This record gives sequence, C-alpha cells and structure tokens, in this order.
Amino acid sequence: MGFLETNGAPLITDGGLATELEARGHDLSDPLWSARLLVDAPEEIKAAHLAFFRAGAVIATTASYQASFDGFAERGIGRDDAGRLLRRSVELAQAARAEMADDGRERWVAASLGPYGAALADGSEYRGRYGLSVAELAAWHRPHLEVLADAGPDVLALETVPDIDEAEALMIVVSGIGIPAWLTYNIDGNRTRAGQPMAEAFALARDVPEVVAVGVNCCAPSDVPAAIATAREVTGKPVIVYPNSGEGWDAQRRTWLGPSRYSAVQARQWVADGARIVGGCCRVRPADIGNIARAVVGAG
Repeated sequence: MGFLETNGAPLITDGGLATELEARGHDLSDPLWSARLLVDAPEEIKAAHLAFFRAGAVIATTASYQASFDGFAERGIGRDDAGRLLRRSVELAQAARAEMADDGRERWVAASLGPYGAALADGSEYRGRYGLSVAELAAWHRPHLEVLADAGPDVLALETVPDIDEAEALMIVVSGIGIPAWLTYNIDGNRTRAGQPMAEAFALARDVPEVVAVGVNCCAPSDVPAAIATAREVTGKPVIVYPNSGEGWDAQRRTWLGPSRYSAVQARQWVADGARIVGGCCRVRPADIGNIARAVVGAG
C-alpha cells in the first residue's frame, strides 16, 4: 500500500527523535545533533524508532534532519562516507519497521531533510532569511535529497522550513524525484518564522504533484488549528501537523522552560479539523504518541 493510501484514516507519525535519544542518555550538544549517533551509536537510533512504533506511530522520521555533507566534512568525514551515513539513517528506520512486521500493521519511513539553517547549527532555522538565493538553496539541498531518495524511503519529509525562499528551492529540487514528499513549515502564529503569510507559503506546494501533504511542525500546539484551515483551503492536499510540546527553549541556558501544552485532546481536535497525519516534534515522547494514537484512532 502506498503512502497515504489508507482510505482516509488518520496516521500517527513519531515524536522528537532527539528528545528520545537524550532520554536514553546521549549528549546531543553537537553541531550534528542526533545525526552524530549515525556515526557513534546507530543501534540507539533504531531503538528510538522502535519505541515510537511500539507506542503507536506508523511513520518513522529518520535521523537525517541535521545531517549534511558540510557538517560531516567539519568532522573529517569525506563525501562518500557522508553519503553512506545519510543512507544509514533510512536503513535504520527500515530495520525498525522490519522488526515490527509480525503484527501486520502498515508502516512507513520518512526521510528527513531539514532546512539549511539546521546545518548551520546556530538556530537560524527559526529565522530563515539566510542571505542565499533560491538557486543557491536548491543547489545546496539537491545532493542531500538525491542520496536520501536513493535509499528508498516511502516519503521525503521536507520539514521545519522557515521561509518561502527555501520552500521554493525545495519545490524545484523535489520535482521529478520520483518519491512523494511532505512540506511542513516552522511557524510563529499565522506566519512563517521569516514573517510571510501562511497562505502564500502553502500556495507554493499546491501545484507540485510530488508533494502529497502540507502542514507545520516544530511550532507551538496553539498555532496548529489555523495552519490546518489555511493549508486545506489553499492546497486541497492532506494536512500533516507535528508540533513541539509547547515548552519554551532558553538558548542562553540551553534548557526547556514551562509546562508541556501538548495533549491527546488537542490531537483529536486536529483530526476533526481536517488533519490527516498527526504527531509530535521536540519534547514529545513515545508515551505522548501512545496517548494521541489511542485518541486519534478512535476519532478516525
């Protein structure tokens, strides 16, 4: 069965992969973030995927969000080896899926392609406006996307995109790639992180056949309902939402502050509002995904 060919039933994607890896005792204060464990502890990445699958997720998002040829090069890893590590991110998720095959449930692997700002490891994915042209961004993303696509994921996750220029570049690169993709923006309120209206941002994906779902991720849960409505109205495509827990990140102290505002009740409402795929991002653990799986499958 192909991705999204599920008779309209809602799908549950995973939560914060890096959050789960940190909970398993790994220090990810590294420019490569969770991608460092592709080198140091790949079995731990597989274990984190399994934790989300066992909780009820049916989509695993790979540990390639912050993986880039540039970032690996700074660690002394050559281009060929970097390509193998990118493919390994897909293979680990596929291996976790294979381990769960006995229960007969359909599951998918989404190859994560993070924004250019993620590779800079300076927080600029929360700002956008990198000073690069659309053509320059497309040229930077293309080799990563081609390697990930060659590894055979079910879908490409073009995620945490902060502005329209980068989305336009990704639409150029994904066209003709031969694998479905989703596009999710990083938003603040009713605008992209770079300040552009959501309607204008979603419109870029409307006529791109490779993009089979649009939505938001890495945002506050309170920002999700308006994004669902706008994405549905502008594109007519299935909507995917996977926000953070709602806690605030203190960059100076490098810690999360405040209470979680992520709940199964909200996720059920997102499905009622028209979201087809729901899950979580930073600070969303397997237990949270289990709660929304039970709530959302009932809603579906």
